Amino acid sequence: MYTRLNHAQPYALSLFRIVVGLLFACHGAASLFGLFGMHALSAGAWPGWYAGAIQLVGGGLVLIGLGTRTAALVASGSMAYAYFNVHQPDGLFPMQNGGEAAAIFCWTFLLIVFTGPGALSVDRLLTSRGGSGSEDERRAHRTPVAA
Repeated sequence: MYTRLNHAQPYALSLFRIVVGLLFACHGAASLFGLFGMHALSAGAWPGWYAGAIQLVGGGLVLIGLGTRTAALVASGSMAYAYFNVHQPDGLFPMQNGGEAAAIFCWTFLLIVFTGPGALSVDRLLTSRGGSGSEDERRAHRTPVAA
C-alpha cells in the first residue's frame, strides 16, 4: 500500500500546490480588482496593494508551477510580514488576532519551497525538455523509489 502512495506523492504535491496557488491568487485578485465581494484597494496603497500584487502574481506562478520555489519563498515572506506587522500586535496567537490565514499560508508556502512543485508543473516540463537545471532540480522531480 505504501508503495502506491509513494508513487502518487509527486502528483499529490502538485495538486496541493495548485490548490494553494489558486486560493492565494484569488486573495490577490480580490484585493486588486475588488472581486469576490471585496473592495479594490487604491493602486500603490502600502502595504495592502503590494501584498495583493504579490498574492496575485506569486499565487499564479505557484499555481502553474513556474519558478515555484522562488515564488513560494516570496509568498511565505509576505505572509510572515503580514502576520507579524498586521496581526500579531492584536494578540499573540492567531485565534486572538485574526491571523490564521496569514500563518497557514506562510507555513504552507515554506513547505512548498522545500518540497518543490511536484510532477505536474511548468518547472518540470522545462527541466525535462531542455535538460537545463541543476542535478538537484532534476532529482527533485523524480518519482521516489519505494523502500
